[in-house]
Order: sequence, then structure tokens, then C-alpha cells
Amino acid sequence: MSMEHPNAEHDKALDSVQIPILRSKRARGEFPTSDDRWALVEAFIREGGLVKHQLDSFNDFVEKRLQEIINENSVIETENKGLYIRLDKIEVGKPRVREADASEHLLYPMEARLRNLTYAAPLYLTMALYVNDEEVDRQRVYIGDLPIMVRSRYCNLYGLKRQELISKLEDPEDPGGYFIINGSERVIVSQEDLAPNKPFYDKGDKASITHTAKVISIGAGFKTTVTVERHKDGIIYVIFPVVATRIPFPIIMRALGLETDEDIVLAVSDDPDIQNELLPSLQFSIQIASTVDDALDFIGSKVAIGQPREVRIERARQTLDKYFLPHLGTTEDARLKKALMVGQMVKGVIEMYLGRREPDDKDHTANKRVRLVGDLMAQLFRAVFRQVIQDVRQQLEKHYSRGKVPSLVTLVRADIITERIRHALATGNWIGGRTGVSQMLDRTNLLSTLSHLRRVVSNLSRAQPHFEARDLHPTQWGRLCAIETPEGQNCGLVKNLALLSTITVGVDENEVEKLLYDLGVVPILTARKEGIKGTEVYLNGRLVGIHTEPDKLVTTIRDLRRRGQISHEINVARIRRGALDEVRVNCDGGRLRRPVLIIENGELKLKPEHIKKLSSGEWSWSDLISNGIVEYLDGDEEENALVAINPEEDMSKYTHMEIIPSVMIGAVASIIPYAEHNQSPRNIYEAAMAKQSLGFPAANYRFRMDSRGHLLIYPERPLVITRGMELNGYLRRPAGQNAIVALLTYTGYNMEDAVILNKSAIERGMYRSVFYRTYETEQMRYPGGEEDRIEIPSAEVRGYKGPESYAHLDEDGIVSPEVFVSGGEVLIGKTSPPRFYGVYTETVVSSARRDSSITVRRGEKGIVDNVVITETNEGYKLVKVKVRELRIPELGDKFASRHGQKGVMGMMIPMVDMPFTEDGITPDIIVNPHALPSRMTVGQLLESMAGKVAALRGVMIDATPFEGVNEEELRDLLIRSGFRWDGKEVMYSGLTGRKLEADVFIGVVYYQKLHHMVADKIHARARGPVQILTRQPTEGRSREGGLRLGEMERDVLIAHGAAALLRERLVESSDKYTMYVCEDCGMIAWYDTNKGKPVCPIHGDKGRIARVTVPYAFKLLLQELMSLGIYPRIELGDLIEERRA
Repeated sequence: MSMEHPNAEHDKALDSVQIPILRSKRARGEFPTSDDRWALVEAFIREGGLVKHQLDSFNDFVEKRLQEIINENSVIETENKGLYIRLDKIEVGKPRVREADASEHLLYPMEARLRNLTYAAPLYLTMALYVNDEEVDRQRVYIGDLPIMVRSRYCNLYGLKRQELISKLEDPEDPGGYFIINGSERVIVSQEDLAPNKPFYDKGDKASITHTAKVISIGAGFKTTVTVERHKDGIIYVIFPVVATRIPFPIIMRALGLETDEDIVLAVSDDPDIQNELLPSLQFSIQIASTVDDALDFIGSKVAIGQPREVRIERARQTLDKYFLPHLGTTEDARLKKALMVGQMVKGVIEMYLGRREPDDKDHTANKRVRLVGDLMAQLFRAVFRQVIQDVRQQLEKHYSRGKVPSLVTLVRADIITERIRHALATGNWIGGRTGVSQMLDRTNLLSTLSHLRRVVSNLSRAQPHFEARDLHPTQWGRLCAIETPEGQNCGLVKNLALLSTITVGVDENEVEKLLYDLGVVPILTARKEGIKGTEVYLNGRLVGIHTEPDKLVTTIRDLRRRGQISHEINVARIRRGALDEVRVNCDGGRLRRPVLIIENGELKLKPEHIKKLSSGEWSWSDLISNGIVEYLDGDEEENALVAINPEEDMSKYTHMEIIPSVMIGAVASIIPYAEHNQSPRNIYEAAMAKQSLGFPAANYRFRMDSRGHLLIYPERPLVITRGMELNGYLRRPAGQNAIVALLTYTGYNMEDAVILNKSAIERGMYRSVFYRTYETEQMRYPGGEEDRIEIPSAEVRGYKGPESYAHLDEDGIVSPEVFVSGGEVLIGKTSPPRFYGVYTETVVSSARRDSSITVRRGEKGIVDNVVITETNEGYKLVKVKVRELRIPELGDKFASRHGQKGVMGMMIPMVDMPFTEDGITPDIIVNPHALPSRMTVGQLLESMAGKVAALRGVMIDATPFEGVNEEELRDLLIRSGFRWDGKEVMYSGLTGRKLEADVFIGVVYYQKLHHMVADKIHARARGPVQILTRQPTEGRSREGGLRLGEMERDVLIAHGAAALLRERLVESSDKYTMYVCEDCGMIAWYDTNKGKPVCPIHGDKGRIARVTVPYAFKLLLQELMSLGIYPRIELGDLIEERRA
């Protein structure tokens, strides 16, 4: 197989063909023009690509979080005093593979895919062993393998130029952002969740509870939910999971070190109205506990029941430190912070009761966080690393108890980390019972891959309506695509990032807190004790202090950020809503943000020279951020912003301007031309179908051995394009063809969304595609020296299929490339030892080998495209055979335009019978005009006109939403090209040659062939396999199953009175069974082989036995009833003599 990339030349040729693009005259307005604004979008995508959030998050996990997890568990202590291990620095190597002969070499993604390897790098941890508090051993120990994200900073492809990527058999357009586990590409899907460590206020859900505050606290590997409830009697309680009962809040405050009522009240508020509301709680709790120790004892009595007071107090301290609000710290220094957080929540609950605060909107983007691959990998690694520590501790104690001082290398079992992480990534089953976190990467086409990597999934239950959560929230503008979401139960719960959306990685909170104090924020307790009044300042949802000049504080932080003196990830907002007035500073990870242009003093900070610098390559996107021209807004800060849509507006009213409105949609929806002219559900349908269209998924398809895949033979760039397409790579990896489409009712074969295709165009290659399927097998070795053998099986082998099945195999037992194969024929001949060989040797009569050959699936056929013979890293021989099947469009195949107009082919008509225009043009596709009025896909009509202009003028037409070449311009261009302004033409019948009475609307529309093809779905069965238990036909095409005549269909036949048909369907053609029954007792008889006749289990030989025909499932039901101790009797009517046994 040639190792030169087959499509390198093709890509160069593609680059050299610069087809002019016709833009709308409106795009040439005042500065910034449409071109200027799109130059900014291009700079954004050029800097990080469309999966930057995945790569950044993974890089942050490896660079920072791994070490943080090690630091959390820096000492492994044992029960022996003075015997412990200190953990120091963790290092990550480069992805490599260790062969069966112990040799090692660098591993590249393509080799991992072909050899079913995991693309992972070794982890090394510096460990020091202390005996009697003295260091006796320090080593850099290999602790396991960490899967590495393709194209991340730790990937062997990182930093390679285009030509170098091609030499490594990679597609330069491949975005990366996924893992390779056992040869499969897997993506970790971002998870949307409520913001942790931030209180949420709501009305009570029970009659006895008026209002609640809830915080999901995640820190140091623990996750707990703390709830503050205000009851009808005015008493406020705190609930957290470790303690089983509600605790009056003053008791928690005392236990955390605030002994006097005054301290407790000041920790809540200095407002007299709020302080009055605390009285019932204080009076109630003083009877229970008045000192810190009493409060700890009360909590301890709930955790350490029946223990002495000292033990109870100690346990209470441990519980509060470790499990109560762990995000604030797990040491005693954090107790005051925790008390203040409880005070803050109590204050919020009382404010709601007093009508000063509204319940929080859980669906507001500011209250959501997206958990990226870095967060999810950190969660997984932390849990796995705890198991490693546990294991090391046990090993160390075991060795030491025997008087040995072990070597550090022998203490660590590297397979714990390697296998646990690999297993989680391979199955998608994560810590905490979450499933589907990692998924198989969708490689149907480039868009489906990008969409999968940019997906955001909510954890809400699919079974319940959750109307508010599924709705499009105004704050999702520019952050989540307003179009791309599935239909059905996942609607609104599975979302996708908008084109310019980014997700924060996070900045150190302590540094930001220090900055706030330096800027004049007074710590909260100091302010309340000294009576300083001002606006409260919150950092990541936690009250940190008071500032007397809130606007000045907000302005100062913004100025520092715009000048690049503090991180651009810090956002600040002053939120004023009713009686609520607070400053919120956010710097945590997982916030959805979007970039906007800054307006200062009524003037846009972006100037023409900045665009020139971008175009010349002197500046990049980062320079726009660091020079304060563009800034990112999160959900909170956008509450302070007024964003202009276009530069024509009066800038003095606004604080920011959109980079360009079209970026409110995502990477997939941005391929829809004239999307603003379609009814919204149609755009949603197209976003789903664009991911099913066949195209050119990867330039290295010749080398890939994906389990299944499609390839369109002649993919074309659309003539009508959008700016989004120029940026998301669609023009390099298209998925469709430009077709001449007429709107016409012709022959009746295009009723109900069917379409008629031109048979001659199909014969010339229109919409031809290739379907690839890979078959593979491994030559395994078994205990007892037995192994599989890849060979042509001999006739003695059990399960031998007959010589014709093995006809295509070479001497080595493997089929050759370019051989035609069909269903049931063998691709790889293989024999295996008997199934239970070695376990039941004495009971296995024949030790003959069995045939375990790999055959082509039934109903499939094709030509062997490619054969790879290699070996796994365990030294097993691995054979992969890729079979290609040519798919020529046939009746029933599904096609769709880019406007959600889907239809199946209803008829193929030869070109001679197709209608033609006066120029002799025949359409490729005839679509029924009834598809348009009710669906209102005006975008398709405009695309048809634009496609016609594009073909006549030799240009591509820009149809970007809100700024494409408009209808007026298209009409003008059509007239100037010598055509009618309305896109219609006189057409003649291909059958009679007569002029058609109506003029026909005809133009060029980009149509997609979808992967729903008849060849994959056609299924029929006369007789075939049955289920073992019920003896009824199996279900499903893959198992050669029958078509079920269900309960409802049965009822129809009963109503119709079709008794004979019912019997034929439900008995004769299903599970007909002859059963022997005793006429006297109604029990099922059993057949006695010695006597050669059926015998009643109760009456024995004396029973009168009759033969009855029943469905086997009925006989099974009787026996299952018997197993429950129920005696079902079958009463027989008048018997015909022949039925007696």
C-alpha cells in the first residue's frame, strides 16, 4: 500500500482554484463593513479552531489539574508511625507503544487506529519513602498510561505543519479534540450543569417551607448539597447529607466558631429588618446549644450516635471540615468562610420572604456551567488515583509487617490507572453513575464530526417535560446555537455551541480575591462590625466584602482587563434588580462566554488599521483582546451591556457591538443559505440532516479502517455558499452536489415528498457513493498452549462451510484485494480450539478444532478494498479487511436540500422523457411544488435563483443569513443574464414534445444524499432462525427476523373476522407446537422414550392422552405458571378420534 497521501495534490489544486464570490451590495457599507467583521471571525477561528474549548480544557487538565490532584493526596500515611510516602511531581511523557518484545517507539494516531491501540502517554510520579521519618528511597515511578487527546499539546502531531501531517497519514483538516481507545475514536461530550459553589434561591416546594437556598458544593473531590430552609414558623434550618436531620442554622454557626448571638447576626446582615427575622431561630436554638462545644455535641450526636461526648465533638469537627461546603476548604481555617456562606444563604432566604429578591432563574446562562473534558477527566483521575493510594498503602503495610523495606517501583500497580481510565473512556460509564459521557465519534462527514465535538448535553431526565429547560433562553444568544437541537425527547437538552462561543478554563480565585481587597473591598465581617455601608461584592457566588463605590470598582476591573493587566477570563457586573444591588465577579471555569466589540464614549474601538494588521498577519485574535478592542462577556456581565447589532445604529446608546449577527448560530446551521427566509422548524430539520449527508469525511479515508463509512464519489462545492462554510471547512470537505431542480408535478411519482431523478444523470455518476465496512479478527492465544490459527479450514473442522465459501482465500487464509465477495463468503479463514478445551477435557469427546472464520454479512456484497495484516501490542496477529460496495441511487433512497426539504426517490425517468427548457436543459431532480407553501422554505426558492445566477456567471453567490445577495439583486442579475426575473422558464414535455401549460420554476439547488438507503433497510423473510426460549421468529433485520403481527394488528383481524388468517399468522407461521395433554386432569404429559408413548405426570399409563396444537409460547406460559405453584388445567372439548395419542 502506497504511504503517500492520496489527496495532497487534490487539496493543492483546490486551493489554487479561486472561484470569485459575489457578495451583496449591502455588504459594502460604512466601516466596519461585512468583510471587516468577518475578518474578525476568521481571526478567532484561525487562532484556536472550532474545538479549542476541548483542547484548552485537556491541556489545562494535564498541565495544572493532575499536579493539583497529587497535591491533595501528597502524603500516603500508614498505621505505622513514621512510615509514609511523599508524592511529589507528576510528569506526562509522549504517546508511545510498548511492544510484546518490550521495545518502545513513538505512537502516532493512525498506527493506534489501525492496530487497535490506545493513544496514551506514560505517567511518571516522583515518590519518596520515609521510614522512621527518614527518607530511605526516592524514585521517579511509572504509574500508568493516560489517554492523550489528538492534536492537544501532548499529542505527537502537535505543532506539525500541513505537509508533515500528511506524511503521518493524517487529514490536515481533522480538528482533533478526541481520544483513540482500543483503535476507536471517542469524544467526551461537554456536560451542562447548574453552577456549583453558588447559592440558588427559590420558593419552598412544601406547604411548611416558605423559601429555600441551595448550593451544590464541589471541592477536593467531594460533592455535597447544602440547603437552607425557612419554615412557616420563621425558624431557619440547614440540611446537608452527612447529618440525617435538619439543624437550626444558629447551631451550625456556633459549631463553626461564632459563639455569640451578635457574631451570628452580623454574619448574616446588619439590616434591622433581616435581623428581626432571625429571632425565632436564635430563641429556638439557644435551648439546644449556647456554646461552640454544645453545638458540636448536638451535630456529633447525629453522626456518632451513642459515643462519648469527646468523640462526638471530634466527629462533628471532622464532618464539618470535610463534608460541609468542601469548596471553601477542608481545614479548620475555612470554618469562618463556611459560616459566612451560611449567613449569606440565610440572608437571601429572608430577602425572598420580605419580597426584596426574586427566585433565581435556573436556565439563565449565568447560572449554568459546562463541564468540559478537563473537568470530567479530573473527576475520573481523582477517583482512580484514590484507589492507587489505597493499594499502595496496603502493599506498603504488608511488606513492612514482614520486616521488608520494599522498592517504590514494586508498590505501584500501573494497570490500575491504565485500565480504569481506558474502561471509562471505552464504555462512557463515568464516576457517579453517569453514562454516555464518552461516545463514538460521528464520522459521517466533517460537519457531523465538528458538531459532535461542540455538543453540550444536559443531565436532566429525558422522561419529564422540563419545558423551561428545553426552551431557548434569551441569554443563549451568541453562546449556544439557536437552531441545532434534535427533535424528540432530547429536544432542547442536547445543544451545540454557537460559532464564536468559548468556555472558560478558570483563574485562581485567591489571586482575584486579593485583587478585590487591593481595590478597596472591605472584608464582610469588618464592614459589619464597623458599620460600613456599601454594595456587597460576590466572587464566584461567595460574599467577600463591601465596597462603597461599586461603579468605580466595576470600571476599574474592566479597565485592568481591557489593558491586559489581569486575565481576560475575569468578568464583573453590577446587578440591580428591584431591591437587589450587588457586584458579581466571576473567574471560575465552565462559563459560556462570547466576544463582542467594545464601544467607549460612543465610539467603536475597532479601527481600519486593526483590520489591516489582522489581514497582514501582524496581529492575531489575542492582540484584539489584549489591546481592549474585543472582550468576552459572560451571562452576568452581559446584563450590564447594551449590544448594538450593526454599525448604522447610534453608538452613543451602546456599550458594545456584535462582531456580526450571523454568529448566533453554530458550525452546522451556518451552512444553510438564506436561513432567515425559512420557517424555524425547517432550519432545525436541516441541521439534523446535514450531519447525515454523505460526502468526503476525511482525506485519509484510503488508510482508515473504520467499522463502517460512506463516501460520495463526486462531492461538489455548493454554488450558493455562506460565510460560515468558508470558515468551518465545508468547502474543502463538501457533502452534496449541485442539481438542476424543477418544481413540477410530473407523472404523479413525486407525490407526498417523493422526488423524481434523471436516470441518465444517475448513470453518469450523480449521487453515486461507496459504502465501506471493515471486518477484523485477532489470532488469540489461550491457556494450555492452544491458539487460533488464520488458515483455510480443513473439512474435518467443526462448522466447516463447504469449499465454495472459502474459494476467495489465498494460501495464508486471507482474501486478496480487489476480489468480489458476497454475503456468507469467507474473508478471513480462522480455526479455534474447542470452546471449553482444558476446562472439561475429559468430557469433550472430540477435540476437533472449530471454524471461527469471518464472513461477509448476509445481504451485503462488494469488492475487497484493502487488507491490513499487523499485530497488537500483546503480540497477537490482527487482520482487517475493508470491503467497498458501490451504491447507485435507487428507488427509496433519501435526499434533502439544505432547507429541511427531505424526500425519497419515487421514480427514475430517462433523460429523453424528462421535460426540457427551450435551451435543452433537463432537470436532474423534479420536486413537487406542494412541498413549499405550507413549509414556507422561501430560502430554497432564493437558493434556486442564486444557483442559476452562479452557474451563468461562473461565480459563487453569498447567501449568508441577514447579509446575502437579496431577491432584488438576484432578479436584476437574472434579467441581465437574459433570463426571466422570476426564475421560471417555458418547458416542454419529454414524452409528447408539447409545451407545458404552466411556466416552470427551475434553477440550481444543492442537494444532499443522506445515509438512509434502501440497500441498508430492505428486509424480507420466509423462514429463518427462531428464539430458543419462545421458539418464535427472531426480531430485526440483522438477525433475519420476522415482521411482528402485534396485539393491535391482531385486534384488527379479529374485528374483521379473519379467523383463518389469524390462525395462519399466530400459529402456523409463528410457533406451532404439538403438545400432549391428559384428558382426565388437564396436565401436560411427558414423552416416555422407553415405552414409546406420552405419559401423564399424575395418572401415569392410565391417563387418556390427547394431542393438541398450540402456540409454543402458550405451553411456555403454562410451565411458568407451574413454576409459581399454580395448577393450570387444560379442559378439552369433544375430541376427534385421530387426535388421541
